[in-house]
Amino acid sequence: MTDIAITREDEGEAGRYVARMESIEGEGEITFTRPRDGVISANHTNVPPSMAGRGVARALLDEMLADARRSGFRIIPVCAYVRGQYARHPEWADLFTTKP
Repeated sequence: MTDIAITREDEGEAGRYVARMESIEGEGEITFTRPRDGVISANHTNVPPSMAGRGVARALLDEMLADARRSGFRIIPVCAYVRGQYARHPEWADLFTTKP
């Protein structure tokens, strides 16, 4: 299996976590905005068909969670994928908020 490389791109009040894989075209992403200090809104997860079934969405979310722990921000789970994973993992409760 090919390694997944994840980076974070910031553009002011918005950004995205981007996943790329060696020798596979396309990139997966979780887009986010910053509604207020200390909070990001996970708005949308997208993984192209070329990366499907390789754990890309989960790797993106894992990086967002690790980043939240390192940087001390909380996540609003707007995206259906992020919301669904959060519902399955109550141990992540300290990283999430529902207050915009």
